[in-house]
Amino acid sequence: MLLTPPQSAIVSDLHRFRVVNIGRRGGKTTLAVEEMKGLGFSKESRICYIAPTYQQARDIAWEALKKELHEIAITVNESRLEIRIKTQNGKESIFLLRGWESIETLRGQAFDFIVLDEVAMMRNFWMQWQEVIRPTLTDRKGQALFISTPKGFNHFYDLYNVELTDPEFKSFHFTTYDNPFIPKEEIDNARKQLTEDRFAQEYLADFRKTEGLVYKDFNREVHLYDETTEQPEQYERIAGLDFGYTNPAAMPFITVDPKRVYWITDEYYHSGRTEEEIGDYVASQRFQKVFPDPENASAIETLRRKGVNVREVNKGKDSIVSGIQKVRELLKANRIRINKKCVNLITEFETYSYPDKKDQRNQDELPIKENDHLLDALRYAIASSEVTKNTNIAKTFIPSPYINPSPSNAIIKAQTKAAVYIPKR
Repeated sequence: MLLTPPQSAIVSDLHRFRVVNIGRRGGKTTLAVEEMKGLGFSKESRICYIAPTYQQARDIAWEALKKELHEIAITVNESRLEIRIKTQNGKESIFLLRGWESIETLRGQAFDFIVLDEVAMMRNFWMQWQEVIRPTLTDRKGQALFISTPKGFNHFYDLYNVELTDPEFKSFHFTTYDNPFIPKEEIDNARKQLTEDRFAQEYLADFRKTEGLVYKDFNREVHLYDETTEQPEQYERIAGLDFGYTNPAAMPFITVDPKRVYWITDEYYHSGRTEEEIGDYVASQRFQKVFPDPENASAIETLRRKGVNVREVNKGKDSIVSGIQKVRELLKANRIRINKKCVNLITEFETYSYPDKKDQRNQDELPIKENDHLLDALRYAIASSEVTKNTNIAKTFIPSPYINPSPSNAIIKAQTKAAVYIPKR
């Protein structure tokens, strides 16, 4: 198959990890299939193509891959989306197509080449890349090709800039105009029909803020800090908690300073954790207050049994809208500061959005239920804390009835009593 000049530039590059930021219909699927076929035919290889979902893997690449490999295919497994072929030296290569939503199934496997398509749509990207995907390339010194159209300044933006600090990475940028097989007038028509930001993101592969963002006031330059920033006096240490198993359990670590600025110092963001495991971890952190999702009664009971000071969270009518408004107010007042290492929370701030055509004028509408686990947990903590901020009654630690007298619990009680919060008049 004849490659376009941009595709040829990417294929001929020798960097181990290549990141391709490309506009819609820019030829990324063709590029991925050609790379996979070329490597698989040249030598015995294990190759994996990963899309955001299993169905997308089938819809985007399966038919194209079968068409390219049918003459050399030994077996084609339609249910598992796997193809075995004969290499040019008589050995075998295997191609697997998988969905990001079940990425844990790749643990312990080994690959020579992995294609990750639509990276900007992959949730919890950095944790899964570091814990699951990157290790599968170690034994065989495998390579990876990351392809996507941008979606705001999320993890794909950060991945695109890794080349600045890691010589194994190389990034490429191509627009839809760079694909000679797409008529220019067709792209120009799309420009007339779409908003400037939407066209720039989808066709020019330009990093722009996602349209319809819930938290438009979030700004990396304003709200992020690093270890060089003077750290706040520890005044009150709290956490919000969104339970999950298939979806990640999410918990921001929050220090509230004397001026009631919320410093998010760290994050917990893990899937596949049981209620017992989550409870053990939360208890080990010794927060003075934890504000969990009130809908999971059994998980809350587990927290209490382990000595966690669980506080009530309002999740009634309009609580989402009012909680979002409270977080917005704090962002505008620069009363939320986030450690740069909280990459999942930052990604959620930059992608949590309303359905199409919903923007700040529609703030009574509910956002899309995705990219929100840490933001939900943050909202639980902030909304619940702010409700009581003006009271003149000192807030003290209320021991859990499950705490038994012991030296360790005595220490916990002493620590938390020392952290009494008395608001200023």
